Amino acid sequence: MKPPAKTIVIFSTKGGTGRTFFATNLAVALAQDKNKKIALVDLDLEAAGDMCRYINISTANAVVELASFKPEERQKKKIKEYLKNHAPSGVDFLPIILKPTQAIYVDQTLIDKIFNELKFEYDYIVVDGGRTFTDTLVAGLNHANLILVMTTPDILAIYQAKWAIEMLQSLHYPLKMIRAVLNRADSMGGVPFQEVKLVLPCELVCRIPSEGRAVGMSLNRRMPLVLDSPRARASLAIQRLGERLVNDKNLFLDFISIAPAELPQKVSPAGMDTAAQSEFLGKYGLHDPLASSSVLISDEVIDLKRRVHQRLINELDLKRMEVDLMDPDKAAELKKKTTKAIVNALAKESGALVATSQMRERLIKELMDEALGLGPLEELMADAAVTDIMVNNKDEVYAERFGKLVKTNKKFISNDQVRQVIERIIAPLGRRIDESVPMVDARLMDGSRVNAIIPPLSLSGPMLTIRKFARERYEVSDLIKFGTLDQDMADFIRASVIMRKNMIVSGGTGSGKTTVLNVLSSFIPTDERIITIEDAAELKLHQEHWARLESRPPNIEGKGAVTIRDLFRNTLRMRPDRIVIGECRGAESLDMLQAMNTGHDGSMTTIHANSSRDVLARLDSLILMSGAELPVRAIREMIASAVDIIIHSARLSDGARKITCISEITGMIDENHIGLNDIFIYEQTGLDENHKVIGEFKPTGYIPSYYDQLIIRGINLSKEIFTPKK
Repeated sequence: MKPPAKTIVIFSTKGGTGRTFFATNLAVALAQDKNKKIALVDLDLEAAGDMCRYINISTANAVVELASFKPEERQKKKIKEYLKNHAPSGVDFLPIILKPTQAIYVDQTLIDKIFNELKFEYDYIVVDGGRTFTDTLVAGLNHANLILVMTTPDILAIYQAKWAIEMLQSLHYPLKMIRAVLNRADSMGGVPFQEVKLVLPCELVCRIPSEGRAVGMSLNRRMPLVLDSPRARASLAIQRLGERLVNDKNLFLDFISIAPAELPQKVSPAGMDTAAQSEFLGKYGLHDPLASSSVLISDEVIDLKRRVHQRLINELDLKRMEVDLMDPDKAAELKKKTTKAIVNALAKESGALVATSQMRERLIKELMDEALGLGPLEELMADAAVTDIMVNNKDEVYAERFGKLVKTNKKFISNDQVRQVIERIIAPLGRRIDESVPMVDARLMDGSRVNAIIPPLSLSGPMLTIRKFARERYEVSDLIKFGTLDQDMADFIRASVIMRKNMIVSGGTGSGKTTVLNVLSSFIPTDERIITIEDAAELKLHQEHWARLESRPPNIEGKGAVTIRDLFRNTLRMRPDRIVIGECRGAESLDMLQAMNTGHDGSMTTIHANSSRDVLARLDSLILMSGAELPVRAIREMIASAVDIIIHSARLSDGARKITCISEITGMIDENHIGLNDIFIYEQTGLDENHKVIGEFKPTGYIPSYYDQLIIRGINLSKEIFTPKK
């Protein structure tokens, strides 16, 4: 089978280096070997038609026509139908476009089709790559085996060539596949060849002498120089390079053979005197002030985003723009308008930094997120493994994954952008945050809870904490699979819920209290009316007859607040069978206990506490702080008669969440103490080699006081589950 063609892309970021002249003549020089088939591709989309005129080929068709075809029709159409033969040389010429306005229709798919078809028909493909880092150029470079960077012996061209080579390396094209070509090498007043060779970090494979008169005549005659004046010094130099390309296979690089270690590194070839190179750069004032700094690409991108963001602020007035994403029509129109502004701003600010379509698409998405969404947090919000997001300042963003906190590589453009994100969250809710109100709680559209605090209370800049709303509705089987509890504990909890026992789920922040409460509620019979009350709606019940209530903070004027306690009192008039409060943390604790004591059995809530016994002390404190003038003994008697079961959840050292204790309140054991007996516990025995907690769930041997009632009610629960295993 014939080996694929060697593809040579000729590129220069500076005009006037003779790139098109060299590409054409190199193709003709290679074609002088009659055993070789040569294709010449004009990928310079800014100077459409120049190559056609130079080699005197007239055509009314170009490959760009395929862009208008349907995918299946485009697949059937052959690229060879657009090839034009240059009779004097035998080179087959392929025009991509006929006029610059057609350039926008040339995409990566079309470029891939061109090279994928040509490489099995030709021995060499010579490409004029143009002078701009574009998607089409990069698509062509992805098929290249050799990149020739054109330059001339003047300071600006040399600097541009050096910069282009570094840019190619940053795009992951190995230095070993890049070579330089020096045109007009002996120009009067030009930089000496030795010094040009010194500054470029790659091999200089060809020096083309100045042939002003001969070159001018060949252009006017529309005949390549190597045919028009084959004995001219410039022709001979190009012919020698052609011969070397045919004979020296080491000049070409097959991408299939590239190992990770061969990816581009910004180093000079072996043997180059780096001190002398530095002296040359200083002599001509070519030192790049960023070259020796520790500035990374990520920092360059952040700086670019900062500039683009500033343009958007000026053009769209982002700070005042109403971002109403609740209205689909307004959101679509706003997105369209903002996308257009971002693309224009990016084109003005990016230069060659955004060289690939993938990088541009990612930047546009990130800038869109920053303009209309949550900026760098959008990706974390989309990550199902992330449960909490914490922004300490513009440069410090942490996330919790699988129970462990990690610092992410996400950064905001500035602290002002963090502030904008906060305001974008709270504005639709009628809330505000400023020096007079520097703290705020809010909720995102997906139900995620948000807390924000700004200077002067926060000394490091605006801070933002997001507790993500769990999209999955976990079943008890999921918690058993996760190791949160075992089957015996699950069976006991199910029986207790059916028996309408009042239950409190306790634990610290992030210990999984709400998840456990969701699972408890799934055991409530479907024929009962359930009303849930929450600060921020997080509960996701399975039952159909479920009414949801959510508290409301005060408005900008400080009025209109509706507390959980207000909602609770109203709930008692709504004929509930079960009342579920997302969290008791204030005066509503007293109302909850009173309801549990007055016929609303089977109610549930969560509370922050370090252990099951701490729940009792915590309830004491909440009721006393509510302003209720009750003696402690009366409060404890109320707790003892109202609450039946406490389920304590904890997050362990490895991030795992476990139900560490299920206890029953057995009433007052004396005037001041409440009886509390553990039914199941989790006992940690150590850590494995990966620092994962080792332990097991154990029954304590205590049998709940209402076990006999379970049997009478027909709830089949084996007494053996309470017996410690030997």
